[in-house]
Amino acid sequence: MFNLQNLLRENIKNLKPYSSARDEFQGEASVYLDANENAYGSPLPENFNRYPDPLQSAVKQKITAIKGVPSRNIFLGNGSDEAIDILFRSFCRPGIDNVILVPPTYGMYQVSANINDIAVKNVPLTAEYQLNMEGIAEAIDANTKLIFICSPNNPTGNSMNREDVETLLANFDGIVVVDEAYINYSRQKSFIQELTEYGNLVVMQTLSKAWGLAGLRIGMAFASEEIIEVFNRVKPPYNINEASQKLALQALDNINQVNRWIKETLLERDKLVLALKNFDFVLDIFPSDANFILVKTVSPKIIYQFLVEKGIIVRDRSKVELCEGCLRITVGTPAENTQLINTLSLFSA
Repeated sequence: MFNLQNLLRENIKNLKPYSSARDEFQGEASVYLDANENAYGSPLPENFNRYPDPLQSAVKQKITAIKGVPSRNIFLGNGSDEAIDILFRSFCRPGIDNVILVPPTYGMYQVSANINDIAVKNVPLTAEYQLNMEGIAEAIDANTKLIFICSPNNPTGNSMNREDVETLLANFDGIVVVDEAYINYSRQKSFIQELTEYGNLVVMQTLSKAWGLAGLRIGMAFASEEIIEVFNRVKPPYNINEASQKLALQALDNINQVNRWIKETLLERDKLVLALKNFDFVLDIFPSDANFILVKTVSPKIIYQFLVEKGIIVRDRSKVELCEGCLRITVGTPAENTQLINTLSLFSA
């Protein structure tokens, strides 16, 4: 049975988090003399001389209105990578505990595990890019603390079978992390709707993809209040800067624009797939629930280099397990996609 206290590292249980000046005072005041800031302002047109809200309350309120998840169940990080790192540092003892990854998948899980000296048990996806449930069950031991599942998956683009993920949530005593960076492009419903049912569920999303805010570095984690409290205890005091918070607030008011971009991206994805199928060097195009497609080709490295020389950059995934021969191609604007197809026509000729 899942018990968060049994998972937490002892040093995290006993951790007294850093208390910033803004943690000790709530509300507004006319004079701030508590944080040793420059009281004169900043040399920029807009003042950034004050420290930002450490818990990003205003941004979380807008996310609550969009996602339907209470602020107490939301963590905002400096990209989703911060949430990934906090999970390792909070729940995995270096040199003792392990996590399960299901490659091919997002590479930062492995990198973060390596940085934190956490053993990784890789259970490759099936030939259909679905979870190997028997393999995962065999890999779990008493020291397995986290299972990372990217859905829609990067780099394959497909969503994982929902029933399989629910089976893991119901039977695994550790934490199941469902990374939904590309969920806005998917036909599948988000797992954030299951937060009240599974105390061991952490759902990660981001403002970097559909919301177009990759440069601001704002990742989101949704989980039980108990898990979010751990995140807030471990994170740096001001992990989301003031400029990013202000710009995110502006962006979150424009959900209709984002939805229009999503619809256009999906239309362009279908057009791109149809166009690529006409090339004899394309062997397969895998179904995608994301804003990219995985394309199996005869000679990926040669095609990749040809495109680079023409000023077009795609991702060579041909060395990744189960992605041999594949290029990952992001769906661009109509003009960018046309340029890609026209350029590949030259390669084909």
